[in-house]
Amino acid sequence: MDLKLSGSTALVTGSHRGTGNIIAATLLEEGVDVYVHGLEAGQAEAAVEALGGGIAATGDITTDAGADALGAALTKPVDFLINNYGTADPGSWQESTATDWITAYEKNVLSAQRMIRICLPGMRERNSGRIINLGTVGSSRPNARMPGYYAAKGALANMTVGLAKEVSGSGIRVNLVSPGLILTPEVETAYLETGKRKGWGDTWAEVEPHVARDIPIRRIARREEVAALVAYLCSPLADAIHGQNIRIDGGAVDIVT
Repeated sequence: MDLKLSGSTALVTGSHRGTGNIIAATLLEEGVDVYVHGLEAGQAEAAVEALGGGIAATGDITTDAGADALGAALTKPVDFLINNYGTADPGSWQESTATDWITAYEKNVLSAQRMIRICLPGMRERNSGRIINLGTVGSSRPNARMPGYYAAKGALANMTVGLAKEVSGSGIRVNLVSPGLILTPEVETAYLETGKRKGWGDTWAEVEPHVARDIPIRRIARREEVAALVAYLCSPLADAIHGQNIRIDGGAVDIVT
């Protein structure tokens, strides 16, 4: 399927690694010019080299100055702003301080708000654009752990709906993509260790059915699937999708089996 994205330009925040890197790779394959973003010098350049394409851009978007530096590096109009950057730092109700909660908000909400502030005016001028925020199923169904993180992601979900209303009547579309558990090298390593302790097996093929026993599709989502959803939402084929919180979790939230 031709997503009709060729010739467009995207900024994927935090795309020097992890899920953001897979999103950047997917968009590059669709013919998009992608700003590959790193927070520190050298991160984006290394990622661009590994990807074999993209435009390196740097700025610590947890600060106004860093976001402005990234904005200054954007020499091409951004058609697709993918606010992927965010971190799930450890924390608990008893041990997390107010500063920890503020830090979680800076990383997971204000980082996106800063880049929206920078990219939205150009989208308004062109009456076209896509803003896709990366959330989590925990934005509406949080766990007890990492309360600051889940509270921040809840605010991001709320912000997405507010922005969607703000751009009503324009050609700009705003959505939230909310993954559940995703297969990353870190997740695989952690669960393999658990699987060995519990006697589930030594390989991921043996361990995953146990990890995903409460997920209707009996596996966890892949980063490539998250990236494919983001690419689709960027396309004109998704023009009627706006202001939505789209979960990609194998049906784990709502379906009981």
